[in-house]
Amino acid sequence: MSYVPPPTPTAPPTYEPVPNHLAWAIISTVLATCLCCPVGLLGIVAIVYSSKVNGLLAQGDIDGARRASANAKTWCWVATALAIIGLLIDIYWFSTGGMDRYQQMLEQLQAAH
Repeated sequence: MSYVPPPTPTAPPTYEPVPNHLAWAIISTVLATCLCCPVGLLGIVAIVYSSKVNGLLAQGDIDGARRASANAKTWCWVATALAIIGLLIDIYWFSTGGMDRYQQMLEQLQAAH
């Protein structure tokens, strides 16, 4: 009788973690919307892709999770850029007296009614 070793369980393949970028997506979307304009809501696309990553990982779709992560990262950068542009516009607007002109316009409108 020959010795047959017991079958060894095969461990699932290990992969490097796939970041979902969800926190970045949420923060950049809120900042872009507040600082820029409703165009900042494009960051919602980043949130959608970010939320797909963990589900795809749970299904074992590593490539799909990586694609969703890459798309989320791209849209996070878009939202971040919009937030930066909005911030720069706001700084310019306040530094050139835009707020004073806005208040004068409001006062004129209130006086007309």
